[in-house]
Amino acid sequence: MFRKILQPFYTAYVLLTFVISILIAFPFFALISIGNKTAARKVMYYIIRYWAIVWLWMIGMRVKISGKRPSAGRYIIVVNHISYLDTIAIFPAIPGYFRALGKKEISKIPVFGFIYKQAVIMVDRSSAHSRAKSLRLLWRVLKNEGNIVIFPEGTFNETTHALKGFYDGAFRLAINTQTAIFPMVLPDTINRWHYSAWWKLWPGKNRAVYLPAVEAEGLTMDKLPELKQRVFKMMETELKKHQRAT
Repeated sequence: MFRKILQPFYTAYVLLTFVISILIAFPFFALISIGNKTAARKVMYYIIRYWAIVWLWMIGMRVKISGKRPSAGRYIIVVNHISYLDTIAIFPAIPGYFRALGKKEISKIPVFGFIYKQAVIMVDRSSAHSRAKSLRLLWRVLKNEGNIVIFPEGTFNETTHALKGFYDGAFRLAINTQTAIFPMVLPDTINRWHYSAWWKLWPGKNRAVYLPAVEAEGLTMDKLPELKQRVFKMMETELKKHQRAT
């Protein structure tokens, strides 16, 4: 009853602080984005990262990290996807610069969509051409810029299972580039901002759990199903452990 009464006020506070901060930041992003160069993207990344840390603290959803930080190097970071909050929580959760693979549709949101386009590599999953192009761009980022982040489920997991099936893209890229996979799970974002409605927001614990890196060096494409299943099992086991503890 207490939560039902307060939730509309809390949701209004969250949305108000989000909108105001985005509007304040927009002119700076517009200026920085001129030229669309790697240096500009890295400046944007750090602005988004520190904004996310502060904003999540302000709304009572500070990200707490557990697990061993991966050693220095380039990684394909794979994360479960079950909440609107995931795309913000990854910024304070992930160590170091990265670019993420994101849905093209989000770029159509006024103001926020502009910032989104600068930060992510967009893909239209319904288009084979778009998927192939995005993989080429991700390859280029790994080679020239830094880590990449992929939500291998592709969209929200609205099933009753800990994870839904993974797409091949992250694992195909790992084998093609011989880049290690760094799995990470966000067990609490569904309770902070439920995927079923934009107003289902509530403060509380917000963990990011690092799992051991999985090497792809020496693997060939015939090992893709095995690599995908290994990572899936690691993430599924960790999520189930936290679900039981809740």
